[in-house]
Amino acid sequence: MVIFFSGTGNSEYCARYIASIIGDEVIDSAVYIRSKQIAQLCSEKPWVFVTPTYSWQIPRVFKSFLRQSSLSGNKNAYFVMTCGGSIGGAASGILALCREKGLHFKGVAPIVMPENLITMFKAPPQEEADRIVQKAVPDIEKAAKLISEGRAFEKTKYNFLGFLESELSNPLFYKAAIKPEKFFSTDECIGCGLCSRKCVMGNITLKDAKPVWGSNCTQCMACIACCPKQAIEYGKSTKGKTRYYCKPFVKN
Repeated sequence: MVIFFSGTGNSEYCARYIASIIGDEVIDSAVYIRSKQIAQLCSEKPWVFVTPTYSWQIPRVFKSFLRQSSLSGNKNAYFVMTCGGSIGGAASGILALCREKGLHFKGVAPIVMPENLITMFKAPPQEEADRIVQKAVPDIEKAAKLISEGRAFEKTKYNFLGFLESELSNPLFYKAAIKPEKFFSTDECIGCGLCSRKCVMGNITLKDAKPVWGSNCTQCMACIACCPKQAIEYGKSTKGKTRYYCKPFVKN
């Protein structure tokens, strides 16, 4: 079973691509996260968890989802992490999570995809984003091949820099960078409600046909990236920046 968490589509793309190769079903964790349901899942095939990288770790909300879920059947667990360049020392935390859940950790595979955290960085123009996705295809296919053969992913190097990134920087990221009160809609907003429907946390409601953000935000960028009018901003840091949303995976 392939389970993913995705804001702007990078991890969903990888999850559906891998599932198409290994012949397995795909589950969107947001269905459970949004409705605050505890997932009761069973898989005879290995578990494949596909997730973005948040400050060199898996997102806290996805980690919480996995902790709360009942995962019965197969005990082998593969992790695929989409990232802008590095996953740091994420493997250490994932190994601890697997031990907590009674799962056999089969490794983590980093897949470099287009940057989407435009509150802090710049997203690439569409042509460049397409090139990055195409460049990632061999790595996605390699991960799928290893999963189908039951082989572990290559071990990721974990050095002192990885420790600093994952263990020290991650708490600072959540404390300093995730501030939902900075989101707002401009006069370009047409009140379509797409941002509310796309929010993986169910954190956006419409008031007088305008989006209102609650406090339960994970900075996934779904709302700001999907807006058809680019009418959502995050303080002054996103003004004039390219929005990025991954094109859906289409099986050839």
